[in-house]
Amino acid sequence: MTDGPAETVEHVSGSGIPVRGNDIDTDQIIPARFMKVVTFDGLGQFSFFDQRFDDDDNEKDHPMNEDRFRDASVMVVNANFGCGSSREHAPQALVRWGIDAIVGESFAEIFAGNCLALGVPTVTADAETVETIQDWVDDNPDGDVDVDVAAETVTYGDTTVDVTVDDAQRKALVEGVWDTTALMKANAEAVAETAASLPYVDTA
Repeated sequence: MTDGPAETVEHVSGSGIPVRGNDIDTDQIIPARFMKVVTFDGLGQFSFFDQRFDDDDNEKDHPMNEDRFRDASVMVVNANFGCGSSREHAPQALVRWGIDAIVGESFAEIFAGNCLALGVPTVTADAETVETIQDWVDDNPDGDVDVDVAAETVTYGDTTVDVTVDDAQRKALVEGVWDTTALMKANAEAVAETAASLPYVDTA
């Protein structure tokens, strides 16, 4: 649905994938050597690459390598997810792998901001709630996890739990103003007027 300049993101629903562990940093999410690209296309295949493959490219034990999670779109993580360097490639890689929303105990602030810029909600809950969701997803890989951004709830199976969505994030997603490029395009006339009024900008 589109009410604002970008699509509104009121809720996201899809099967889940549990990625366990605290302090998973952006270098684990997308190793630096895969960032030498002109566009973000194709980054998805390199998500968690060093956690998924050994030095000989043999698969390691990781949920992203399991067939039952291949079509997952809701990632369930633990505390301080996305810490470390502020590379926007990390959420870009997750989105291109297929992730549309992330549920976790807490997120690094810049990582959450980079997710918002892609329209990806990062919603939080306490450790016990998150672990329960991870266990349910493990047992029900084909079951849907519904993230209601507007209502601040997550529903899985017959259970609905309260979660927290940052106020500014919720407003931006629900009103469709999370995409700053779309926002500028929607206000192109006002941008042009402002530029024309600045003595140091040549609009000719």
